Amino acid sequence: MLNWISNHNVLIYTWLAAFGTISIYTILYRENALYRVAEHVFIGAAAGYTVYTAWTETLKPQWWDKMVAGQWYWIFALIAGAMFYFIYSEKHVWISRLIFGAFLGLIAGNQFKSFAGTNIDQIHASFKPIVGVGLATSLNNIVIIFVLLTVMAYFFFSFEHKSAVQKAPSVLGRWVLMFAFGAMFGATVMARMALLIGRINFLLNIWIRGMVFPELYGLFHSYFHLFVRH
Repeated sequence: MLNWISNHNVLIYTWLAAFGTISIYTILYRENALYRVAEHVFIGAAAGYTVYTAWTETLKPQWWDKMVAGQWYWIFALIAGAMFYFIYSEKHVWISRLIFGAFLGLIAGNQFKSFAGTNIDQIHASFKPIVGVGLATSLNNIVIIFVLLTVMAYFFFSFEHKSAVQKAPSVLGRWVLMFAFGAMFGATVMARMALLIGRINFLLNIWIRGMVFPELYGLFHSYFHLFVRH
């Protein structure tokens, strides 16, 4: 049995991938048991793969191997990690709060450092020259400054926008934001379409063409090109 699986692993993987793909897409019709089975299998496989990669790529090389090699103080990382699990104990839950507090403090400090570094660079980059840089660059910088100022005007809530001078930049900033969000949404849709095209290509050119009906696919392909030429 094991030899047969080893000799036909490509066939097995292809059929499993096709079954999983079709099962997931059955949700487009309605909620069903086939979709739920595929969903649970996918989530379970993803969880198992995450645990495996966490050990092989992070814990083993960066913790276990160092500790075994003589850096004994890495044992404190195990103690700190074990403290998280005291959250399941009603009596000793205070132990988990210590490590959670320390961990959140480290994350907050690191995020503040990243946020300050990123945004200071962005603020510096927003000061664009509009004179002496060429016509095309000057027009591009004017557009950038216009977008920056109108969006900032939209988010200026210190007082109510009553006059036309106050309302106009705010309204323009809202329109600019809508264009930006529309572009982001379009990029998201295109990314999803790329995934869909990849799955359809797998089903047609690898599963059906190579595994299910190779002769029928070849005949259909020939007639299709003949029809297109005429």
